[in-house]
Amino acid sequence: MNIATLTLNPALDKSSATERLVPEQKLRCSAMRLDAGGGGINVSKGIHKLGGKSTAVFPAGGNNGKILKELLAESGILTSIVEISSETRENISITETSSNIQYRFTLPGDELTPAKADACLDIIEKIKPDYIVASGSLPPGLPETYYKKVAAFAKRIGARFILDTSGKALLSAADEGVFLLKPNLAELSALVGVEKLEMNQVDDAALSLIKKGACEVVVVSLGPQGCLLVTREGFEHIPAPTVLKQSTVGAGDSMVAGMVWALDQGKTYREMAQIGVACGSAATMNKGTELFHPEDVWRLYDWIQQYGERYRFTDF
Repeated sequence: MNIATLTLNPALDKSSATERLVPEQKLRCSAMRLDAGGGGINVSKGIHKLGGKSTAVFPAGGNNGKILKELLAESGILTSIVEISSETRENISITETSSNIQYRFTLPGDELTPAKADACLDIIEKIKPDYIVASGSLPPGLPETYYKKVAAFAKRIGARFILDTSGKALLSAADEGVFLLKPNLAELSALVGVEKLEMNQVDDAALSLIKKGACEVVVVSLGPQGCLLVTREGFEHIPAPTVLKQSTVGAGDSMVAGMVWALDQGKTYREMAQIGVACGSAATMNKGTELFHPEDVWRLYDWIQQYGERYRFTDF
């Protein structure tokens, strides 16, 4: 099968560490680590780590954009890039080693014109993907309904659209209908129009999205508790193993990467969700913006398969 990831607001991720964050003092930091970032790009990186292939489609410009392209090329990840005149944004993560607390600074990107975003879709149409994965925020310059346009585009070219975003961008895309949504509890609440959901209401809320045509599959991210997989056939709680958390950067994108890779491999929805949880959990075990190590994924996946059975319907 063929996978294309779409990142409309990519970033050069920079991460470092210092012993303590103290106001108005010069802080000695570790060497800066550079990573190609942005939701869809992270998904492509995760798919590559699992041995799969995808094409990362994104706009890039300036020196940061050049570094972004070089990092992905060095990693062996296929890219197709729309050149822009503005500088690609950057994000900064600083870990305070004395407390293991991570501080994440997300900088805004420059405006992206609808014409440049549409050029990304033109590239994807030529790729003829079976799956289109869009993850991350929309940059300034694009309407909040742009992912709705992508959802309609995916239907037109016969691709399954997987979306991981938030806010009005998520709501408008759900109005059009996608293949798979991965909301957290707050996002699921917004999708069904309520302020808050109790845990025993989550499965019915997710199923209501499927019944009204917002999507075919819902994977509700529950953080350390794993996820809830919901299809027309029912629901299942996939528990997450307990791990030593080092960072949450890229955990959600790692989860999506694992799920898309699993679908590409012909796995069942249950296996898809289990591999996704294993990838997301493995990503939290690494510092900075490194995503996951495959050996950690398969070790955690074995735990989910062997020991997760007893926890599958806990609290639901």
